[in-house]
Amino acid sequence: MRDEFACQPWLVPIAHLMPRVIAADWTGQVIGRDWMIQTHLDGVPAPEHLGSYPRSTWPGFFRQLGEIARAVHAVRGPRFGPVAGPGYAAWSEAVLASLEEIAADLGGVGLDSADVRQAAAAADRERAVLDEVTEPRLLTGDLWTVNCLLDRSAAEPVITGVLDFDRAWFGAPDADWTIRMATAKNDERTAFWESYGTRDRSPAARWRSRIYEARHLGALRLERHRLGKADAVAESYPAMAAVLAGLT
Repeated sequence: MRDEFACQPWLVPIAHLMPRVIAADWTGQVIGRDWMIQTHLDGVPAPEHLGSYPRSTWPGFFRQLGEIARAVHAVRGPRFGPVAGPGYAAWSEAVLASLEEIAADLGGVGLDSADVRQAAAAADRERAVLDEVTEPRLLTGDLWTVNCLLDRSAAEPVITGVLDFDRAWFGAPDADWTIRMATAKNDERTAFWESYGTRDRSPAARWRSRIYEARHLGALRLERHRLGKADAVAESYPAMAAVLAGLT
């Protein structure tokens, strides 16, 4: 929540799509915990409404998503890492800290985190490749269909709101969850790139993308555990093994 609050001034390019913060309190003196009140946004969650449109209209939705991601990624930050801190001078430091935190969280709930630590070791060995990224850009952290709202009455999908930037951080755009999801399938989502633009596909960029995928898989394992999806947790281990094979 503190990270979402801290990122509000950085999200001005898409402020028209976001709820406004009315009040926030970190003192714990009101209800004994952090809290934040935001304005209500009109709209229907995209997972509930997108399927009501013909699939021929879905590329328009993903083009809008590409425009939003491009606007966020164009914002330059002061350092790498979570918006609320801690901050890091080098991208490799932020990536390593993130992987180590995920590994610690996995161990804290009794899950094997050895593969996440292997990914961290690979990132540590190849810090120079990660540190080819020298300009911190704002990353959404979690932006995809589940965090979009659609106009309930438009003839075609129209994004009217975007939510949940509590995982926003400064780093390489290719490390963002949005980019991961945009590349996950060869379907209507390929329209995302028509508005977002091209990606770096150099060997170094492809190597970095494997580190980012390891981070995503580790975070997904935690989320699936939280949701009680034991089968999905188990599936994350062979998926991670495949990523690690590409890092050697």
